[in-house]
Amino acid sequence: MKQLIEHLAFTLIFLSVAVLTSAQLTKSDIDKAIDIPFLKHPYLYFSEKEKPELQQRIKNDQECNDIFNKLKAQANMWLQMPVDKNIPIQGKNTRAGWSEFDRDGKYSNYYNTNRNNAFYLAFLYQMTGEQKYADKAFEFADAFCDLTTWTQRAHEFPIIYSRIMPWNVNDDQVNFNFDHYNGDSGRMMAAVYDWLYLGLNVAQRDRIRGALIEKVVTRVRGNYEFHWWATAYRCNWCGVCNSGVGLTGLALLTENPQLTDIVAESYNRINNMFNELGENGGWQEGGGYWNYGIHTSTFFADALKRITNGKYNLFENKRLKSNPVNFPLYISLQEKRSLNFEDSGGSGLIGSTHLINKLATETNSKVAAWYRTNLLGAGNDIFDIIWPRPEIKPEPPKNPSIHFRTIDWWVMRSDFKDPKKVIVAGKAGKNDDPHHGHLDIGNFIVHWQGEYFIRDLGSGSYDEKYFDNARWDYPQASSAGHNVVFVNGEKQIPGKLRKQPYNFEVGGKVVEFRTSEKRDYVLMNPTKAYPNKELKGWRRHIVLEKPEITIVLDEIKAYPGAKIEVRFHPGVDFEIKKDFVFLKGEKGEMAFIPIVKQQFEIQQGKHASQFINATKDFSWIDYFDTEVKAQGEKTIVATLILPVTNSEEAQKIVASKQIKQDKLGDLSLSFKRKGISYLYEFNLSDDGLILKK
Repeated sequence: MKQLIEHLAFTLIFLSVAVLTSAQLTKSDIDKAIDIPFLKHPYLYFSEKEKPELQQRIKNDQECNDIFNKLKAQANMWLQMPVDKNIPIQGKNTRAGWSEFDRDGKYSNYYNTNRNNAFYLAFLYQMTGEQKYADKAFEFADAFCDLTTWTQRAHEFPIIYSRIMPWNVNDDQVNFNFDHYNGDSGRMMAAVYDWLYLGLNVAQRDRIRGALIEKVVTRVRGNYEFHWWATAYRCNWCGVCNSGVGLTGLALLTENPQLTDIVAESYNRINNMFNELGENGGWQEGGGYWNYGIHTSTFFADALKRITNGKYNLFENKRLKSNPVNFPLYISLQEKRSLNFEDSGGSGLIGSTHLINKLATETNSKVAAWYRTNLLGAGNDIFDIIWPRPEIKPEPPKNPSIHFRTIDWWVMRSDFKDPKKVIVAGKAGKNDDPHHGHLDIGNFIVHWQGEYFIRDLGSGSYDEKYFDNARWDYPQASSAGHNVVFVNGEKQIPGKLRKQPYNFEVGGKVVEFRTSEKRDYVLMNPTKAYPNKELKGWRRHIVLEKPEITIVLDEIKAYPGAKIEVRFHPGVDFEIKKDFVFLKGEKGEMAFIPIVKQQFEIQQGKHASQFINATKDFSWIDYFDTEVKAQGEKTIVATLILPVTNSEEAQKIVASKQIKQDKLGDLSLSFKRKGISYLYEFNLSDDGLILKK
């Protein structure tokens, strides 16, 4: 009965979204907004009239001049490069690397080289007017058009069929002939067509136009109901694919004016995706996928705004406009990195320079301008020329800490840029993203001096099984590989398995979030992320005593005698002592100090990690647990994580620690550090402890 109710609930959500979509723009709306007979190529991102402004920017702005000169130097090589018309063999198991063709990368290199070179040479033709660039661009474009499909093997039926589908998508999916690679290629080849138009003869134009119709338009037009990404509004694919289709429609209007229908569809569906941004900018899939979905959608948004003279402007979407860069800014770390929660982030700051330029300009965001000016480096793409730096006074956010309310992520910090100040970040939220989500409710990290002292493992390898139900067995996606609590080994569960209905109750929530100049505090309740056969309740309190002291307090409910493990994954070298852990980074050391009323042990462990991919080696992943045995129904385990000069200083702090609970249930936690006494008081409420204000 419960599953039937959940299925009906999902059906109602799906139908309500479908009704919302159908009530939005129509083909007729777009027909009225675009004066198609007066369109003259180029018109997607700039017109012939606007080109002198770009050329002056290249001449007078050093950043734009550097980008252009680098491109011209690369083009000198491409002009001499023979264009190979022999298409390499694409592997059958590209996510597993079983065969030579799966591993050699020749097909993907052929695919990317021909498409990308055509794209950049077409832009050079526009900026210089030199026919040699148009001629060579067409050679590369011709080879790319000769591919049977622009969809890549990893997303075709044999590999993708068994993957779990995202929110707002039913499980009965059998058509996989259009993927995000195809969306990217539609977007880029639409620009090639627009930019090369005047430099090609009719047959050459028709070669590119025919490929766009065959590989983009006819695969999607009139068939949206068969593409899972079409209604996956909380998934980056929705933006990537719809942008590619919409830009193809816009680019071909001079020859195929009937394609205004797919332009309307792209507007509606991308707008629906923007509506799923959190109320203060959060995106559940993580930073990298925020970037992919928003970035690709911005190209379509810009072109449509221009061509409709501002009548249909996706930048006016309330969720996007109110917080255009909150998510990438707040999940940024010092040393030009970002949080690697879920399946994305970690290697660099989120958001290309030209994307942030555009978002800042279109939304008039001073915070976006500050992010662009203070954290991102020099631009390096042709769209930094097309979308230049914003002429807006930069202003940082008033508070460097945030709770992303819709997705229940949070970040606590003193400063955006100073590596000497600790960043603590974590998440609650629902376990309802089987596409890129992890079972990590209640997880957190500690970042200091450019290093993770307590880390998140980040994404696993995108192998053949990582997107099946088997993903929950990988330590990277399982709760076993996160900094959470276990009672008798009970792990967290997903809210969605393939061919089973969603359970939107599975997960946790942020109960309270406070922030001030001196102290931040978060209280999470991840209880419902578990089956609750062993773990009966869990509330996690985390305090950041700014700028560098982290206090964690876990309230755990379980049957007396249960084995409780509070798990942590170190990101640096570590040494387990009798009653604390010494964490040794490259630029500093920290102490990890459990504070427990009863006997405890610190036990070291390691995960065995082997991806289903012939190119990936086996590895061990270290962790350690604070282990206690439940003496009553409720167990309190506190943890202190803070910088120390050496092991001797850590031992002095250990000797000073105290945890007390009075008859009313109120609790106090204290310690001394460098001659200063610290006291934290928690009052008992009906639901549990809460930090005294």
